[in-house]
Amino acid sequence: MSGPVVVGVDGSRSSLAVVEVAAQQAERLGVGLELMQVIGWPSGGAPAGIPSWDAGRTGARASTSGALAEAEQRAHSAAPGVRISREVLVGEPGNVLEAESHRASLTVVGSNGTPGHGPRRDGSVAGHLSARASGPLLVVRGRPNPAGPVLLAVHGTSTLGEAAEFAFAEASLRGADLVAVHLRQVVATRPYGGFGTAVAEDDEDFALAETLSELRKRYPDVTLRCRRPQGRSRRALVEASADSQLLVVGVRGRSRFGGGLLDPVGRTALREADCPVALIRC
Repeated sequence: MSGPVVVGVDGSRSSLAVVEVAAQQAERLGVGLELMQVIGWPSGGAPAGIPSWDAGRTGARASTSGALAEAEQRAHSAAPGVRISREVLVGEPGNVLEAESHRASLTVVGSNGTPGHGPRRDGSVAGHLSARASGPLLVVRGRPNPAGPVLLAVHGTSTLGEAAEFAFAEASLRGADLVAVHLRQVVATRPYGGFGTAVAEDDEDFALAETLSELRKRYPDVTLRCRRPQGRSRRALVEASADSQLLVVGVRGRSRFGGGLLDPVGRTALREADCPVALIRC
């Protein structure tokens, strides 16, 4: 990945904390950091990412410059060696960041609802991007343990490959252990409707072993541990996140209609995890 890490800026204290996380992530990846401030379109009808805006509005210009300057200062403090650029675009924040995600190594948002914020049911930026971002999305939330492991949620073979690779790479960059949490996967067993309770454990175990075997060869510095929690496995994942520095969750790719719905594991992670959540399209 050679594109920048893109992070939304809105001048709030919470978005500045998100900027720090984004700067540290850019430093790990060896790429630049782009601070993105989105100016809302008054009529609500602007296309995403119009680059020009009314620069003659002195108050708006001063507010934007001040917020970006403060964000840049925080980013420099968190990661002094990272190249930083600024961008101001006009549009709806979710749509703008969705468009920018096409060229980004990583898009970073927070968990409270604005360009630095999260996954509620009210059309928040993180909620929008969780379904529509093209590349990896990092939602900053919780209280991560910087000495804890990276968690990988294993919840189906279709969401394993790219997520596992991202998780191994992050564990290597962070000097952390990797814990693969293998969640129960319920499959349909009735031909005329309804769902059974059979768990496709054999197929998933084989796919997991095969995928992780290759990645262990590529990342020999990463210590891997696997868990298969019993009972309410999603609850076990949330509990494990309380002592972790990152949770990686694979999500299904975008549909032909341009978006995708998160499965229960992804929704649980975004709403309840106690550490940052990386959503990886598979």
